[in-house]
Amino acid sequence: MAAPATCTSEPAEAAHKPWYRQLYCWVLTAIVTGVLTGWLWPGVGTALEPVGTTFVAAIKMLITPIVFLTVVAGIGSVDSLGRVGRVGLKSLLYFQAGTLVALLVGLVAVNVFQPGAGVHAHPGDLHLEGDASQYVKDGQNQDWWHFLTDLVPSSAVGAFAEGDILQVIFFSVLFGVALKAVGPVGEPLVDGIQRLSSVIFKILHYVMLAAPVGAFGAMAYTIGKYGISTLTSLGRLIGLFYGTSAFFVIVVLGAVTAALRLNIFRLLCYLREEFFLVLGTSSSESALPRLMVKLEGLGIRRDIVGLTVPTGYSFNLDGSSIYLSLAAVYIAQATDTPLSIGQQLSLLAVMILASKGSGGITGAGFIALAATLSTVGTVPAAGIMLIFGIDKFMSECRALTNLAGNAVATLVVARWEKALDTAHVVTVLRTGEPDPLPEPSPQPAVNPSTGLPAQQPSNV
Repeated sequence: MAAPATCTSEPAEAAHKPWYRQLYCWVLTAIVTGVLTGWLWPGVGTALEPVGTTFVAAIKMLITPIVFLTVVAGIGSVDSLGRVGRVGLKSLLYFQAGTLVALLVGLVAVNVFQPGAGVHAHPGDLHLEGDASQYVKDGQNQDWWHFLTDLVPSSAVGAFAEGDILQVIFFSVLFGVALKAVGPVGEPLVDGIQRLSSVIFKILHYVMLAAPVGAFGAMAYTIGKYGISTLTSLGRLIGLFYGTSAFFVIVVLGAVTAALRLNIFRLLCYLREEFFLVLGTSSSESALPRLMVKLEGLGIRRDIVGLTVPTGYSFNLDGSSIYLSLAAVYIAQATDTPLSIGQQLSLLAVMILASKGSGGITGAGFIALAATLSTVGTVPAAGIMLIFGIDKFMSECRALTNLAGNAVATLVVARWEKALDTAHVVTVLRTGEPDPLPEPSPQPAVNPSTGLPAQQPSNV
């Protein structure tokens, strides 16, 4: 039986198009146009909110089936379930290390540059209002073990309906393991899932044709609603966050890719369409399906991509981690709350747990920040009102850094599994044409006495 067409065919075809027909060019043009529209005609920009939210909703509609099909197909194609467990464990270990480094980088940056010094905001004058008040309430009710208790869905259908990626991963892994365990009985279903994946990715291709329109609407709304002047009111904090994130991607992640004998700038260029899409929509989820396609196009095994990338969207949030440490200490500086090194490290320990499992939740960064401040109690939680107005402009940077971190994490896990063909990856990054390596075929059992393939038992 012929194998279904690979889901990377669309990006491969796109690589041959001239630059002015590439998706990233149209999305970049839409972002610039959206900024101008929101700036010059704020009323029009604000009215365009449904355009951006509808596009993001269309992408989210496909995320859960893509995650399910990719994880199940990846597990179904491996030669042993032990390999699935190794990939999952190695991914979580790397995620934990990456989160810790990101938090430390943010902590060092905010202590060196001290953007909150001189603000002298009095905590008693800060009043929680609107969404910020709700985020603090959610954070106060959020225990450190929430990502474990939230892992198991109340129903399999509910996990897909609510779009909870972590719960979908949990169900998908169980389904894939069971499918692999039943042996030949499940093989037709694995083949059907692979074929269904081709259909879902074709739908994704159709949805992505509207990406420039969605990016235009989302950016016009952001500028029209909050205004460009908001960017300058807390410019020092915004600039420090963007600069620290750029340092983390170029230096820290660059060092990791250099250890893999890869160039971070070539990787970023290879993923440029996904970065522009995230920039336009302020959502890293909008690029999740295409990121998985691009990484498979580097020749990384489907089971590694299927397990590492979706899990990383909940457990490997490098940009969100930098934001948490920067924001927490900024609030302390702005409210003249002294923090010793020990107290800052206590904040760090709570942040490691508070940041997990929050990917894809509206206001996740604020909820995790409020949970941290409420748990430690040394920094007034009401201080988040100082940065609430600029959070929208910082969310793009968080999402971009998260995307880069998960791409690098997948490469690291692939190398850890000795499944990364560096020469092949370098070639793809240079040409920009995704070209996945074929999945290895299962080798027939060999009779040790004859050295010939063993006879398979008949089912008749």
